[in-house]
Amino acid sequence: MPSYRVTLAIGALAPGVAPDAVLPAAARLVAELAVVEAQDVRLLRGVPCAVVRYEAAEDELAVAVARHAVDGLAGTVEVRSDRVTRRDGARWTPIA
Repeated sequence: MPSYRVTLAIGALAPGVAPDAVLPAAARLVAELAVVEAQDVRLLRGVPCAVVRYEAAEDELAVAVARHAVDGLAGTVEVRSDRVTRRDGARWTPIA
C-alpha cells in the first residue's frame, strides 16, 4: 500500500493549547481513517510543521485523510497550509 504524508504548517494556537499537543492530535485524527506510520515535527523555512506519514490505497483517499486532519484541528490550531505527498521510490511526489 502506498505511503503518504501530510505536512501541516502550524500557526497560532488556541488559548490553553500546548505546543506539544499539536502533533499527537494530528496523528490521532489521521489514525481515525488510516494506519499511521510515523509522526514528526519539522521547522521548514522557519515555520513549525507537524508531519504525519500514513498508508492509503489511493491518492484521493490520502487527500481525504489530510482534509480530515486539517478540519479536526480547526478549533485548536491555525493550519496555515497543508501539503500531501506520496512516496515514489526515494522521492516524495506532491499530490495536493
